[in-house]
Amino acid sequence: MTTTTDAPLRPARQRIVPVRPPRRPRGGPGRTTANLTLGAGRITRVLALVALAVTALIWLLPMAWALLTAFKSEADASDPAHWIWPEHGFTLQAFSTVWERGDLPLWMLNSFLISVTVTVITVLVSAMAGYAFSRTLFAGRKWLFALTIAAVLVPPQILIVPWFEQMLTLHLLDTYAAVILPQTVAPVMVFILKKHFDSLPVELEEAARIDGAGHWRIFWSVLLPLSRPMLAAVAIFVFIGAWNNFLWPFVSTSDPSLMTLPVGITTVKDAYGIQYAQSMASAVLAALPLVAVFVFFQRHIVKSVATTGLGGQ
Repeated sequence: MTTTTDAPLRPARQRIVPVRPPRRPRGGPGRTTANLTLGAGRITRVLALVALAVTALIWLLPMAWALLTAFKSEADASDPAHWIWPEHGFTLQAFSTVWERGDLPLWMLNSFLISVTVTVITVLVSAMAGYAFSRTLFAGRKWLFALTIAAVLVPPQILIVPWFEQMLTLHLLDTYAAVILPQTVAPVMVFILKKHFDSLPVELEEAARIDGAGHWRIFWSVLLPLSRPMLAAVAIFVFIGAWNNFLWPFVSTSDPSLMTLPVGITTVKDAYGIQYAQSMASAVLAALPLVAVFVFFQRHIVKSVATTGLGGQ
């Protein structure tokens, strides 16, 4: 009797297929690139850049003309034959004349104080209102928020007469309070900050409540530090609007010592007639603080759009 032993089974050979690593995008490790929405072709990119350059040139042309006119004499400013290069050369005469004739330093100080005060009050009130609409529940919350949204559609010019009658009743005309208080009402900023607080995680608030924090502590110590880019962006827009506001300071004040820069420049122009060089010099001086504010704080505007406030993610 013969016995056979089964040979040990050999495992089947498995074919190893090499896995290719994912291709990295161009531009270096860890970087991603995105094509223009107008297309990825070279011709499309060139056309888009040309269109953007032409648009930027059209936008910069009035400012370039104002800057050139400000450094001319009055004779050269009114001479169309030398609108680019003045016949008598560039001069600072218009700036010195505007500075000496009008109370320009006082008007700039008034504009700065009023704009800073309006900005601080508006940002604080709008942030608290946005937090209340976003994180709290109270009676009439939806109706009050709907009323706030409806107030965005109301032009400020329509409110001039009610504001004037209110300031007249309170005996606040020709005071800083009359210029400041009506400008602190900004429904659009309440809406923006409310939507920003909605985007922040609720877990942060819940963790703070476990530690015993109340509404004010959560608002001041948790949400506001995370909202610095958005608050800075809102503050910049409010400051620019208060600095450039002409109609309400013109209506609410008649005392030259309380005039803001836009109102004061208008009085100088009316008193001495239309003088192009001095008018452009006044406009350049009035725009310098705004340019400085925007240059120093523009990164906050970009950061408020690009991030959510949580570690830049």
